[in-house]
Amino acid sequence: MARHKSAEKRARQSAKRNELNRMRRSKIRTLAKALEKALEKDDAKGVTAALRAAESGLARAAGKGTLHWRTAARKTSRLAKKVNKKSK
Repeated sequence: MARHKSAEKRARQSAKRNELNRMRRSKIRTLAKALEKALEKDDAKGVTAALRAAESGLARAAGKGTLHWRTAARKTSRLAKKVNKKSK
C-alpha cells in the first residue's frame, strides 16, 4: 500500500489510466470484429465504414499512448490488406 501522498496519487492515476487503456483496447477489438463481420456479409458500404472506424480507433489509441504507433500502423495495414484482398 502507498504510504506517501505522492505514491497514493500515482496509484490513483495508474488505476485510472489502466481502466482507460483497457477500454480503448476493448474498443479496438470490437471495431476489428465488426470489420470481420462486414467482410463476411460482403457489404461494401459496411466494410468501408467499419475500416474507417477501425483505423480511427487505432490512430486514437496510438495518439493517446495506449498502443505504440507502429503497432497501430501494423494492425491498420493488416485490416486494410484483408479488405483489399476480399474486394478483388
